[in-house]
Amino acid sequence: MHDTLLLFGATGDLAQRYLFPSLLHLLRDRLLPADFRVVAIGRTEHDDQGFRDWLRGRIQSGEDRNSAAIDDLLGRIHYHALDLQDIDGVAAALSQYADRPAVSYLSTPPNLFEPACRGLKAAGLLEAPSRLVLEKPIGHDLASARAIDATLKSALDESRIFRIDHYLGKAPVQNLLALRFGNTLLEAVWQHRWIESVDIVVAETAGVDGREGYYADYGALRDMVQNHVLQLLALIAMEPPAALDADSIRDEKRKVLRALRPMTVADAANDSVRGRYVDGVVDGKAAKGFGKDYEVETFVALRAWIDNWRWAGVPFRLVTGKRMPSRATEVIVNFKPVTHWVFDRPDKAHTTPNRLRMRLQPEETIELTLMGSLAAPEWGATELEPMPLDLSMLPPKRRIAYERLMIDALKGDQTLFVRDDEVEAAWRWIDSISDAWRSAATPIGEYPAGSWGPPDAAAFLPNTLPVNGGRK
Repeated sequence: MHDTLLLFGATGDLAQRYLFPSLLHLLRDRLLPADFRVVAIGRTEHDDQGFRDWLRGRIQSGEDRNSAAIDDLLGRIHYHALDLQDIDGVAAALSQYADRPAVSYLSTPPNLFEPACRGLKAAGLLEAPSRLVLEKPIGHDLASARAIDATLKSALDESRIFRIDHYLGKAPVQNLLALRFGNTLLEAVWQHRWIESVDIVVAETAGVDGREGYYADYGALRDMVQNHVLQLLALIAMEPPAALDADSIRDEKRKVLRALRPMTVADAANDSVRGRYVDGVVDGKAAKGFGKDYEVETFVALRAWIDNWRWAGVPFRLVTGKRMPSRATEVIVNFKPVTHWVFDRPDKAHTTPNRLRMRLQPEETIELTLMGSLAAPEWGATELEPMPLDLSMLPPKRRIAYERLMIDALKGDQTLFVRDDEVEAAWRWIDSISDAWRSAATPIGEYPAGSWGPPDAAAFLPNTLPVNGGRK
């Protein structure tokens, strides 16, 4: 395990909320090397002690009030204020840390990936066996992703590049693999013959406050669908890997992403909805709308088709949005109805097909809905009703997803990271949607903050969502 972490973007929101707390927990639990050190790089001017004082005030809260653990973390940090565009300056400041293998973590906007990589290369910090971690998104489209990748490959090989998607570090997401490949009951029916449709919903109550500039360039399609949502789709739809090693799993995910049917101009109206939230109410509080000057969506609903033997003809409905009524990440697998219905109550038109609902956040639940009769009548027709079979257990205290991913990066395990060909396949499909929207002049509908998107999105929403904001 490497014992040096260079953290770029150390004064950013992600570092404050997740990365430094993750390091704090890992140190507290003695999961990091005894001589572990952190080199923090940001834009704000601080000396070492100034940064430590600044950081202490941001992580010393709630369960993290263990002063000894905080002192231990802060004592390991050295800070540098650097302009990442100044490659010579980055090299001069950081070359002193090239005395041992390191992991460099770029928690920065993607436009800084290339200069940061060049600066690290000049500092001697990308020589084998050192590694590089990059936050999503990798680029803005396929062309920019390829340009970034070319710069990365000029400095180090793919085996030492770790493209992070924190959703893959969540325990419930990893549990998808266990459900898929550890149960004959599910794997036997996991195909188009038995499955009617699949819903993937990633809803957030938060808006884009403070990120308007970034969001104006990306929107929900590039910010959420290209990575989080498509990674969930790939895990649901992938073929069984030969083994649970990094390349076997990522080979199968890539095949799914490459099989996604490109969207055409003719498809755009039927298979997609764009939306942007306006003033409304979320969690009982007034929420200001996203500026109309930004020509990007904060909500997107898509109908995706995977053109392969397993999933031919099965629609995957993908929905993600900001300022939704509740925070939820769900995967709902809707099975086909029974081929020959013999019951009178309900009649065939009103029966409820089987459904597997996997909720990944805010709480982890697994629910299988079956048809049954709890109390058969003494005479007359048997009456069936949906019976939810709760497969959930009280989960243990979950770690921050970044804790698992940081440990894996320090160890060199790429299983939960995204490979270059996955990124390209995802962008190729996303670009087809962007091109179709542009050619079809697909409008951006408005929806009040606290609702489930524009009216046109109703056909894409599963009926498992809570009754709120007009959704039933």
